[in-house]
Amino acid sequence: MMKTNKSYMKRLKITKNKKILARAPGQNHFNSKESRRSQLNKKRMGNFPISNKAKTRLLVNA
Repeated sequence: MMKTNKSYMKRLKITKNKKILARAPGQNHFNSKESRRSQLNKKRMGNFPISNKAKTRLLVNA
């Protein structure tokens, strides 16, 4: 049995239908010059592209 990287798992959200969502990287700093609309868009979680092999590894422990 393989271990899941727990620190990375905390950044992901697994939906009821086993879809994996995550925020895009690099969205935390230097947002003051952005418009409010784009600041809020950066907070959204989007689809997380991942291979099926890695996906099953994450979903076993979830």
